[in-house]
Amino acid sequence: MNQDSFLFHASVRDNIAFGKPDASQEEIEVAAKIAHAHLFISQLVDGYATPVGDRGVQLSGGQRQRICIARAILSNPSILLLDEATSALDTESERLVQNALDHLMHNRTTLVIAHRLSTIQRADLIVVLDQGRIVAQGTHESLLAEDGLYSRLIEMQQFTPY
Repeated sequence: MNQDSFLFHASVRDNIAFGKPDASQEEIEVAAKIAHAHLFISQLVDGYATPVGDRGVQLSGGQRQRICIARAILSNPSILLLDEATSALDTESERLVQNALDHLMHNRTTLVIAHRLSTIQRADLIVVLDQGRIVAQGTHESLLAEDGLYSRLIEMQQFTPY
């Protein structure tokens, strides 16, 4: 899943079921609930039958992301690749998407590419790249203790000017 969540010009249901077209409505709704998408989908004019428009144009960025997460939950991949999965989201959408991603990443191999470091702090292993080279690796805590590039990046992202 990358920062540009791809949705097809089809219904919400068809977009979620893309990786498992024979999924039951119940399976689709369970995946949507886990992805924190069921509530907003239920409020759409035609619910799960609502067309999302070309590339999901009818939905917000956070809604598109959560539908893509529901798709991934339903297809249950053994390996998950997330490329800047929360980069274009507002704070509230990021919180919902991160919560859904935490559930999705549980007990599966996940590779996360991120500049927004809040999305990787609980990772088993963080690899820090600088100009294409590995400059550090470890857990969030060990990288902070090193006081290197990672800790400087964390500090910059947490700094809030007046």
